[in-house]
Amino acid sequence: MSQCSGIRATAMSARMSEGLRPLSRLGDMLRRRRLTARQPRPQTARMNTRANAGHNPAPDLVVDVISDVVCPWCYIGKRKLETALSELGHAEPHLDVSVRWHAFQLNPDLPPEGMPRVEYLAAKFGGARSAAEIHARVKSVGVEVGIPFDFDRIVRQPNTLDAHTVIAWAQRRDARLADALVEGLFRAYFIEGRLLNDPAELARVAGEAGFSAQEAQSSLISVSLRSEVEAEDREARGVGINGVPFFIFNGRTAVAGAHDPGTLLEAITAARIASQGHQ
Repeated sequence: MSQCSGIRATAMSARMSEGLRPLSRLGDMLRRRRLTARQPRPQTARMNTRANAGHNPAPDLVVDVISDVVCPWCYIGKRKLETALSELGHAEPHLDVSVRWHAFQLNPDLPPEGMPRVEYLAAKFGGARSAAEIHARVKSVGVEVGIPFDFDRIVRQPNTLDAHTVIAWAQRRDARLADALVEGLFRAYFIEGRLLNDPAELARVAGEAGFSAQEAQSSLISVSLRSEVEAEDREARGVGINGVPFFIFNGRTAVAGAHDPGTLLEAITAARIASQGHQ
């Protein structure tokens, strides 16, 4: 297993459980979205953000990532995606890449203040022993991709609506910094044990990523932004997604789970071929 699911998640259908698949309804849903943020691949990808140049042509590759910041496999999946895009960038230095983050709450029914981590682990895994076995496996994979998970520092399981709201706000301001914010939220939770249900803490993480902490905290009171995040979560569930990470490439192919970079590159290649065939 290389995905996270909520306490009440049900099994995915056979069609949706395949690692690599063509998209129809989900791709259409994502193509309808009006997200404007773009994330060029660091160093070698050509800079092309709509925030700075709205007339620029569409990117060569659009990666939509459905994830939750309290999912360790999403953190691992982010690393594997970065590796895949780095390899792709070495082969095609001028490739224009856009990465867009989409909200998925593993546990949307948690109260705003979250719940004690011990209670959450008991509800999800049946107790500390089972949780420790799962954490050991995740930590082992984390070492392979350079993530020093420290689950013992996590004291509360947060409701992540606020975290997703801040991410959505950030993507409308600066795509590169938004990616840094997502990275910062993963690090804050899984390595530093910070409280992601605390608006002030979320603002601090946003400030560390390069945003205005005050503006980031103010974004949390935006009713329209929060409603959009909740709608995005419902749309993902409506097409059969109940586990993350989930990667979509050019709205054509998808990979469910934190698969190796080679699998991601296969999906990217298939998506680009399919996209060319529809031009």
